[in-house]
Amino acid sequence: MPTARFLLWCGLVAAVGGAVLCVLGWYGISGERFAERQLPYLASCTVPGAALLVAGAVLVAAAARTGPPPSPDPEPAPDTEPAPDPEPAPDTALPPPPSSGGPPLRVPGGTLAHRPDCPLVADRPDAVPAAGDPALAPCPVCEPWPP
Repeated sequence: MPTARFLLWCGLVAAVGGAVLCVLGWYGISGERFAERQLPYLASCTVPGAALLVAGAVLVAAAARTGPPPSPDPEPAPDTEPAPDPEPAPDTALPPPPSSGGPPLRVPGGTLAHRPDCPLVADRPDAVPAAGDPALAPCPVCEPWPP
């Protein structure tokens, strides 16, 4: 018997048993008026029933994670050629790093110095030359100064 099937059936049996115990505990408690007479039903039915419900849920989840065993891959026929490896796609997610050697720029009120082709200032008409301001930090995107 495969492990997943065994875990599934054990989990279902535990969950059903826990549900039955919880119902019996609730039925016993509902007929008692005083709390001290309800405690035996809690101790003998409701708490163990809740524990069985949790254990059943864990076993069913483990069965779902285990899943069916993998089927063996069929070997390729000897008269067919294996497929060639596909060419890797060019990385187009990130733009190329800025490479301009022009004077650094800054945005008025900004605290960073940027290269002219930095994506953070490339389309900004208000960007002005940084003029070697020592208070400016280098942009972490374009790194205008060598480290």
